[in-house]
Amino acid sequence: MMTMRYEGRVFRPPSEAYSLIVQSTIGCSHNKCTFCDMYKEKKFRVRPLHEVLEDFDLARRAYRHIDRIFLADGDALVRKSSDWIKILEHIKRVIPECERVTSYASPKSILAKTPSELETLHKLGLEMVYMGVESGSDTILTKINKGETRDEIIRAGKMIMDSGIKLSVTAISGLGGTDMWEEHAVETGKAFSEIKPHYIGLLTLMFEGDTPLYRDMRAGKFKPLTAIQVAEETLVMLKNMDCEGSVFRANHASNYINLRGTLNQDRDAMINKLEKALEGKVRFKNEAFRAL
Repeated sequence: MMTMRYEGRVFRPPSEAYSLIVQSTIGCSHNKCTFCDMYKEKKFRVRPLHEVLEDFDLARRAYRHIDRIFLADGDALVRKSSDWIKILEHIKRVIPECERVTSYASPKSILAKTPSELETLHKLGLEMVYMGVESGSDTILTKINKGETRDEIIRAGKMIMDSGIKLSVTAISGLGGTDMWEEHAVETGKAFSEIKPHYIGLLTLMFEGDTPLYRDMRAGKFKPLTAIQVAEETLVMLKNMDCEGSVFRANHASNYINLRGTLNQDRDAMINKLEKALEGKVRFKNEAFRAL
């Protein structure tokens, strides 16, 4: 009996915990960011279309109800649009109760699509994409080998917003280290303000695996932020955000202080919580309980 195939470790956004996960691509099309340990054991490739479609057929036989689907791996949107159309049409045909399809998307793969192509994918069921901003500073983006500029990231974000597809973006607190924390905070806040995404997720830098940034830290070339410094950085970032209607979350397992709210209406309350933490009135998460 055939079973669904999945290669390597599974990575997905927290909100996709109960989604059917099907690999459309294997690994990450870039896979060179200095802070990231994800997908290192995989060589990037686009899966044959018939295999992807077969996985949906197999899932249909295995599950009576599938309301959410996440297309993995790290940059599934890199597939050509004609493949995406066939995948989304197949999902509609064999899993008609599916309420939403989502995937990771790099700025580069978004910019490779036309506005018309993105609109078509949305009409066929692509409800949301997750895009890593990481930082709004070009200097930091170069240092971490992101492979994209601030301008490209902002343009890609706006393309998604204009297409009707929902956009969830992430950045990483502490990515500039002690030398560039303020530039990271200010420029990331401003980049979010230009994109005005539906969702903003703020993680905090942690080292996992023998990444280039981890080696820089061990060699003394990169100095990570303390919990207090992360709070100060997040405070500055929030003060530089003007994202009316964006849902903001900094409640990931990596964060020292949990924050959640809708901008701009809850910004002052989140700033107040950070100020209380800096005054010692709110506890920081113990290092032992942080995780990626």
